Amino acid sequence: MAVLAKEEVMEKKVVVYTSNTCGYCHMVKDYLNEKKISFEEKNVSTDASARKELMSQGFMGVPVIYVGEEIVQGFDKNKLDALLK
Repeated sequence: MAVLAKEEVMEKKVVVYTSNTCGYCHMVKDYLNEKKISFEEKNVSTDASARKELMSQGFMGVPVIYVGEEIVQGFDKNKLDALLK
């Protein structure tokens, strides 16, 4: 059962809101790629609808990472690790 639980967690959708000039955004993407975690990127620099979507959720800065229903604001490696286990 532990293996199934791990697979279920790994199937959580990961969405990363980024911008072109955000150093932490690049760090988040590199970290997720290094961990072989697939994610959807929404770049607020080039996608006006993503920018409006993020602002409507009360966020004014990036990165903002959704792991399933959980939110991580900024590059918090410990919190990401806990959510992605």
